[in-house]
Amino acid sequence: MCPVLPLYFKVHGALQIVSLIRFLSLLPLVSLCLQSQKQKLKLYKNQTPNTHFSKISISCFVFSFLSSMSTPSSSSSSSSIWVLSNIKLQFFGRIRRFLQSKATKKRYDPSDRFDTAKSKVEHNNKVENLETVQVMEKHKEEEEESVIMLQRTVKMLHFGSWEEKEVAAKEIEKLAKEDVKVRKLITELGVVPVLVSMVASPVASRRRAGLTALIHLADGTYTNKALIVEAGILSKLPKTIDLVDESTTSKLVELLLSLSSLANTQFPLAILDFLPLLRNILEKGSSFDTKNSCLGALHNLSTVLENACPLVSSGVVPILLEVSSIKEISEKALATLGNLSVTLMGKKAIENNSMVPETFIEILSWEDKPKCQELSVYILMILAHQSSLQRKKMAQAGIVPVLLEVVLLGSNLAQKRAMKLLQWFKDERQTKMGPHSGPQTPRFAMGSPVNQREAKEGKRLMKSLVKQSLNRNMEIITQRANAAGESSKLKSLIISTSSKSLPY
Repeated sequence: MCPVLPLYFKVHGALQIVSLIRFLSLLPLVSLCLQSQKQKLKLYKNQTPNTHFSKISISCFVFSFLSSMSTPSSSSSSSSIWVLSNIKLQFFGRIRRFLQSKATKKRYDPSDRFDTAKSKVEHNNKVENLETVQVMEKHKEEEEESVIMLQRTVKMLHFGSWEEKEVAAKEIEKLAKEDVKVRKLITELGVVPVLVSMVASPVASRRRAGLTALIHLADGTYTNKALIVEAGILSKLPKTIDLVDESTTSKLVELLLSLSSLANTQFPLAILDFLPLLRNILEKGSSFDTKNSCLGALHNLSTVLENACPLVSSGVVPILLEVSSIKEISEKALATLGNLSVTLMGKKAIENNSMVPETFIEILSWEDKPKCQELSVYILMILAHQSSLQRKKMAQAGIVPVLLEVVLLGSNLAQKRAMKLLQWFKDERQTKMGPHSGPQTPRFAMGSPVNQREAKEGKRLMKSLVKQSLNRNMEIITQRANAAGESSKLKSLIISTSSKSLPY
């Protein structure tokens, strides 16, 4: 073995140790420089955030530092250069891994937050889907239970005893409240004839259960109403309410009100055998709600002209006139009378009643019932049209001041109708005051003293009469008027009104 080799390895090892000691002694300085460089980069980053620029700056700084450190001196050998190069490579590798880990962390931080939010949304969606599935399953279970209950109820209604039928009718009432489709399905199962037979039962509870079930089955579907009528419900109703309690009477009227809506459909009512029952209910001391439902049924029937004859023949006109004087239920009664008055038979029945026209004139003074005023003046217009006898009766009953009040204080429609009626009275008065045959008063030549004196006297007398009539009418109107805002309207009318615009 050559004696030079051991000496070479010793020298080479010593040089490596010296280089390592130099590098370790410089590490605090490198750390301090790196910290200052990071602070500078942090300040610069606050101004212009650029992660790549910071990485490049740190790398350049370390590279320049190591380059300056690795400058070979005259005393260093080639082995020391190799050692320093190895240390540089290791240092750069660590720096690169450090920067890559930082970049990876910054790159994946937003996505991590996005993934967290996305996972929350997915979790919420899963919870909502689970709740929806649970609701659908619950709804499906309820539908299955309803189908089972419906099958058992229909079977009990068809084949059970009367007590079981009564219980089944109450169950049908509950099921019919759910939906129109359920009502149609129940009707298709053939329950209507059985329920109609229960209405004719002498037992009050059984009859009431059948009526209530039919009322709910008829709600919102004309087909079910037509099937109920075809089952013969109208012929099985009682003619009077003497033996029927108030609750059953209310149910009867409610069912008739629902069935009467068929009058204007493709399923018209062929027979009106229940009219005596409606008349009897109006005559008796029933509640306002029951009477109002009864009047609603009569109004539905009166909308068809062909029903005017049976309605008048049943004697409902006098009862309607009596009921129309009651404010709580007057509107539908007046609407029914208005429909009947357009027919010849109905108009005669109204004209021949002793309560006409006083009842309608009284209704004209109901300021808190504008709809009743409109209907009342409408009926008066129909009666007064081409009938001097009716206009005379109205004038004698004092209709003119009341019409003036309606013109001032009524609704727009009532005002128009009242003005039209007043115009008829004015035209009739002017016609009566025109030339006529018979004894004439002596005429004097124009310009003579007698003619001038008579003309002045006549004008003065006419002005006095007009002023007295106007003052009297205004006093009546102002006493009845409660609204303070109408005073300006009255003043303008007094100023603008002349003798030519007054009908009387």
